[in-house]
Amino acid sequence: MTQLYRTELKTRRQKPGESLQELAADVERLMSLAYAECPLDVRESLAAQYFVDAIRDEDTQHSTRLMDAKDPKSSLAYSMKYEAARTVSKTSRNVRSMGTEDHTSRERDDKFEFFFNRLEKLLNNSVSGRKNTPRRNPNVTCWKCNKKGHMQRECQAITSNQEN
Repeated sequence: MTQLYRTELKTRRQKPGESLQELAADVERLMSLAYAECPLDVRESLAAQYFVDAIRDEDTQHSTRLMDAKDPKSSLAYSMKYEAARTVSKTSRNVRSMGTEDHTSRERDDKFEFFFNRLEKLLNNSVSGRKNTPRRNPNVTCWKCNKKGHMQRECQAITSNQEN
């Protein structure tokens, strides 16, 4: 079976629509099946090489190969960064910057800032109010002191564990 896994590993190529993460996971799976007897560092070095060989996009493959990674995780991370940077540079060529200095956009920004600050204040008041005022439910029983009206985390009773 190991010979079959080794052959599959050598001929493995990235399928259309397959992400780099899926490819790397499959290469690592095949590596553990094909080279189970090899030491981990040798397996990782081989997995990195097989992963780079399996990448379909030639530019990504060449760039990742030049990086000369020693393990599949760093090869995957680099190839993902490379593809992301290439995608961003492709889209940024088609985008023109547009500057607007009209009165309405400034008013909109001021309104947004006002509402954002107001929301932030309300959230802070809500959070600080919730921390300082314990819930008082007469039906709740504390598990620490067995008294009604508060929960264990709000209990004021001092136990011998806390004193030590």
